[in-house]
Amino acid sequence: MTSDTLTIPPFDGRLVLPEHADWDDARVGRVFNGRRPDRQPDAVLIAESVEDVQRGVRLAAERGWTVAVRSGGHAWAAWSVRDGGLLIDLGALRDISYDEQSEIVSAGPATKGGDELSPYLEAYGRFFNGGHCPSVGIGGFLLQGGQGWNQRGWGWAAESVVAVDVVTADGELIRADSEQNSDLFWAARGAGPTFPGIVVRFHIKTRPIFGHLAHTVHGYELEDFAEVMQWLYRVHHRVPDNVEIVAVSTPVPLEDGTERRLLLVTALAFGDDEQHARESLAEFTASPLLDRAVFVQDASPSTMAEQRVQQELQNPEHWHYITDNAWIDGENTPEGILRMVEHIRPLFTTNPTEKGFAIWMSNAPRRPLPDMAFSLQTDAYVAAYTVYEDASEYARNRAWVSEVFAHAQPVTAGQYLGDSDMTHRQLRVMAPENWVRLLEIIQARDPEGRFHRYLARDSDRLNHNHWEIDQVADVPG
Repeated sequence: MTSDTLTIPPFDGRLVLPEHADWDDARVGRVFNGRRPDRQPDAVLIAESVEDVQRGVRLAAERGWTVAVRSGGHAWAAWSVRDGGLLIDLGALRDISYDEQSEIVSAGPATKGGDELSPYLEAYGRFFNGGHCPSVGIGGFLLQGGQGWNQRGWGWAAESVVAVDVVTADGELIRADSEQNSDLFWAARGAGPTFPGIVVRFHIKTRPIFGHLAHTVHGYELEDFAEVMQWLYRVHHRVPDNVEIVAVSTPVPLEDGTERRLLLVTALAFGDDEQHARESLAEFTASPLLDRAVFVQDASPSTMAEQRVQQELQNPEHWHYITDNAWIDGENTPEGILRMVEHIRPLFTTNPTEKGFAIWMSNAPRRPLPDMAFSLQTDAYVAAYTVYEDASEYARNRAWVSEVFAHAQPVTAGQYLGDSDMTHRQLRVMAPENWVRLLEIIQARDPEGRFHRYLARDSDRLNHNHWEIDQVADVPG
């Protein structure tokens, strides 16, 4: 399709076509992952306004195009870049406003949660538990459920969304909340990139900012992984819920000037004051494994600005990433814990890339979720990331990711959309009854399939753990 055969309506932004000189920049320039896809849409709309989004959807309807959406560009599999159809880039929709009376912040979908929204709210003495990587846009993050700061205590970030402004498949702008268009409000909290509309603004309740941030870190050699993780599994249910608990395997610069991969057990306490934060970390101070630690950092004062800098170092932009994840589940008995630990061990001890890392994040004690599309969680979440620069390393890194998650399969309940790539591995992402409800909403709201669905290897096997389907298929008769 060229500009000679395409009548272009007036846009505040710009419609970019394949023959334009900046086509590739428009197509993948804002994709965070340096491993860019070859997929080619028919056109890219660089939207400058909500009205542009509406015009773009109506243009797509006229041309018979499907519509894909990009907010922050952080999806590891670059879900927004599809073959055919119109890609609407929301990068300019980043305005923020705060209502001091209702304590609700409203922001565009491309607003960067850490770089922009957090500092904005801190000036008002407020906080919102956005994504850890500060450049992540809130659009895809919230639609996927929102695995943010201290979710084990404050809940998934999507739980703080009180309303969304949505452009529908007809190009209309509507508000969705618990009172009106409640089906779309339900879907917007967890449906991810199959949401049957385009969210152009989120309305989010905020919380008072904490009084003191204290950071505990224990560094261990990888050979201590099994013992350290068994201890962590035994105690993480008892830690107060104002503490974020993460174990990470990552290269660490040491005092002697060397750097090597260690297992870091980290606990970040969001306290009312210094004493409260320190008391919240008592379980870590009492660890029986401290004499094995390479180093111990005990309740050091920190700030969110410091935490954001560390996250940026952990996630270098435009490097190549291959990642996957799993919700890990098993019995909380010595035998059950050992089984879970052994099945996740290779994720943490065998990463083939120098900058690669793996995380284990506590979500315990598990609590009931509100009624929303997001509906799958367990006591612990794991994800592994290969991080490299040379594109020729793709095959070996892809093979490693597949191998370690196949090893974790016996203790895997499903996966989180935010770190998944369904073109390679499809797992359950929500409760079966929620999946059925979501499909009904999609059929009612987008019967012509205007919006792209999940980018998946097999759309008929969505929301199923692939080995469970294979087992049924192998049963005789």
